Amino acid sequence: MSSKIKICGLSILLLFGIFGNLAIAQNLNAFDVQAKIKNGIIEGSYDTKTGIQKFFGIPYAKPPVKDLRWKAPQPLENWSGIKKTMKFGPRAVQAPVFGDMDFKSDGISEDCLYLNVWTPADRNTKNLPVLVYFYGGGFVAGDGSEPRYNGEAMAQKGIVVVTVNYRLNIFGFLAHPGLSAEAPYKASGNYGLMDQMASLKWVKENIATFGGDPSKVTIAGESAGSISVSYQMASPLSKDLIAGAIGESGAGINPTLAPVSLEEAEKTGLDFATQAGYKSIEELRNLSTKDIYDIYNESKRFGFPVVLDGYFLPKTLPEIFEAQEQAMVPLLAGWNSAEIPGMAFMQGQPYTKDAFIAKVKETYPSEWEEVLKLHPHSTPEEVERSATDLAADRFIAYSTWKWLDLHAKNSNQAVYRYLYSKLRPPLKDANLTPGLAGGTMEGGPKMPEPIGAPHACEIEYAMGNLDLVDVFAWTPEDYQVSKTFMSFFENFIKTGNPNGEGLPNWEKVEASDETPPTMIIDVESKLIQASDQPRYQFHDKYYGNTKN
Repeated sequence: MSSKIKICGLSILLLFGIFGNLAIAQNLNAFDVQAKIKNGIIEGSYDTKTGIQKFFGIPYAKPPVKDLRWKAPQPLENWSGIKKTMKFGPRAVQAPVFGDMDFKSDGISEDCLYLNVWTPADRNTKNLPVLVYFYGGGFVAGDGSEPRYNGEAMAQKGIVVVTVNYRLNIFGFLAHPGLSAEAPYKASGNYGLMDQMASLKWVKENIATFGGDPSKVTIAGESAGSISVSYQMASPLSKDLIAGAIGESGAGINPTLAPVSLEEAEKTGLDFATQAGYKSIEELRNLSTKDIYDIYNESKRFGFPVVLDGYFLPKTLPEIFEAQEQAMVPLLAGWNSAEIPGMAFMQGQPYTKDAFIAKVKETYPSEWEEVLKLHPHSTPEEVERSATDLAADRFIAYSTWKWLDLHAKNSNQAVYRYLYSKLRPPLKDANLTPGLAGGTMEGGPKMPEPIGAPHACEIEYAMGNLDLVDVFAWTPEDYQVSKTFMSFFENFIKTGNPNGEGLPNWEKVEASDETPPTMIIDVESKLIQASDQPRYQFHDKYYGNTKN
């Protein structure tokens, strides 16, 4: 009996020894490093193999909990001692809305205002360009820890990279008359966007410690992250904190997560609270995280709208850009060639000429003839392409076009437009399926073969992270596309111009262009003169975003 116990004990010790050695082996390339920032000392790690210092989970504002729930982010207090910043902070409270997101964060919490820094700086480095990247997820989900956003590859190009967590859904966007009454600026909502703005203030105050230049900060993002970039570019609170902007699919312009009036937002929030049985903000604020989470999920809402609060966002984006009140910085933006399948427009109808005509008449009862003229539909192939274009435009492509068009017409800054067209290779595991947020999930519905690049598929290419997203059978062609796309980003972040040696020439968009130059990013990247302007001019009128 005792000998068995000894053997078991020895086995356990041996196992601990093996796992301990494995843990040591995983860290053989790194040692601890410290940095002094405004609020205290933080400790991260330096990877001797990549030459990159990494600081994960750095707080940039007070935890928005208890009395600070549904308030604008508050400045951090200083700390004594050394704060360990070696793992990603918690992600914002969220339901698993998109099953394909791949989080590496330390759990879920309302205490989520953390950012991550990758820097190539050594002790003599100064004034490196900075990239601040905001994740996507419809303002209801997402996190800066996903491998596709990893900043190490871009940092190896001589750029300080920052990813940011911000509040989401009810915690980040609820407006309510009670919240407006207590705010010094007499409005509510937009807390997630103000979190982003607070992170940009943090960058301005602290990025020099990491070798970055606070006057050379480019902000970027995809989907809701791209929409965030458009809002930060427009906001009087943040427009002076940035030197460049990159948008991957999306801008906060009708019909894409556009703002509503404060009155409408407050009514939405009041109705929500009342239906849940709560008459005051005090009652809601006293609830637990779980109770708020449950009430929100039971409501079946997909988030809360961005608000024209007169503070972070005084006017709509078209109004701000037409008044030339936006950040006067270079803009590089575009969208993917098949953002969303054509079935989203056809809604179960086949790709036939008659079905397409019927669906167009149903969707555009007053404008159907013009829509049909703009969208070829003689064959099933033409119908699928046109249905895909309509679905994408109504979802996110038109708003991105409008953002580019507004800046080209109302600034003297360079504007660059792209269309990302590379299809991903097959998945390694046949049991996995691509998801709507750009990742993969097990057992999801089988989607039809895409006729172009779907929503969010370009992120790991642009950020140089194919190796970290290992579920696809990447080919040399994929790595070539990634190298090209990443080089365009690198050059733009460094100079405000994507052009560089070994790359196809990328001309900027001029205000008067009827066939705007557009970089097709694919296995063979090339500049074309886009012929889709009439299509977008139609949507401009249809969505009421044009003054004409």
